Amino acid sequence: MAKHLLTRLLPLLLYITSLPAAEFPMPLPGNDTIGEIHTTTARYEDTLSDIARASDLGYLEIADANPGVDPWLPREGLEIVLPTQFILPGGPREGIVINLPELRIYYYPKGENRVITHPLGIGREGWSTPTGLTRVTGKQADPSWTPPKSIRLEQEQEGGAPLPAVVPPGPDNPLGTHAIYLAMSGYLLHGTNKPYGVGMRVSHGCIRLYPEDIKSLFPRVPVGTPVRIINEPYKIGWLGGRMYVEAHRPLSETLSDETQSLTPLREIILEQAKQRNLVPDWEAFEAAILSPIGIPIEITTSP
Repeated sequence: MAKHLLTRLLPLLLYITSLPAAEFPMPLPGNDTIGEIHTTTARYEDTLSDIARASDLGYLEIADANPGVDPWLPREGLEIVLPTQFILPGGPREGIVINLPELRIYYYPKGENRVITHPLGIGREGWSTPTGLTRVTGKQADPSWTPPKSIRLEQEQEGGAPLPAVVPPGPDNPLGTHAIYLAMSGYLLHGTNKPYGVGMRVSHGCIRLYPEDIKSLFPRVPVGTPVRIINEPYKIGWLGGRMYVEAHRPLSETLSDETQSLTPLREIILEQAKQRNLVPDWEAFEAAILSPIGIPIEITTSP
């Protein structure tokens, strides 16, 4: 399985360039992917978290794309794969789309024919970020934070210091320097004073971005922007007349449902491949699902 997966990945690695980007033109008609795979060379002092942030990736993204690499000491001179090619999520390409298993946001600025994407930190198990449709209701630079009763109670139960009634703007504010509020009560997009948590499930349900990413996104997102939060661990899409699958770790609380959910996905793959006179490569598909590295893997062949 692993060897077969690597064979499918090698053509993408031909696109290695120097630095990844976070903003892309929309793909040409008939295509669903943006970006290219990059690589970088680890320095002695680098950790995977350092490399991830420098490449606008989250921790789990880069760790999954480099299985077996020591996250704290990757080894000087080691080539690190940067998973900076993405299949756009299914559904309307408008407003903000947040894919929870992918730990990533996609923003389609109205009228620009472009897409912006950044890594996210989301709610941990027990404090899961909900799915659904909502919208941006407000924005605030240098926000203050009023800890809700549920977080205060958790802090007390864990023996932590009591939280103040209001945390003012500044380096101790967990909202960071910018906040984008949603109509979904109690949830917002915001920066963070703990950037190492981006790309992991560590929050109480809110959605964290790197400080530099929220600062860049903040002025571009108008109030009223639609927001769609989805749970899509497996994305399929087209590139150059071939079908690809991009697999991510399913959310832990939905693992028991994933086996059943693969049946309709297989049916979609079979039907779409048939329409283009292609044959699904089920071995490549299964390898991608069993070893989710977050990189698009080709899953069709000519008959």
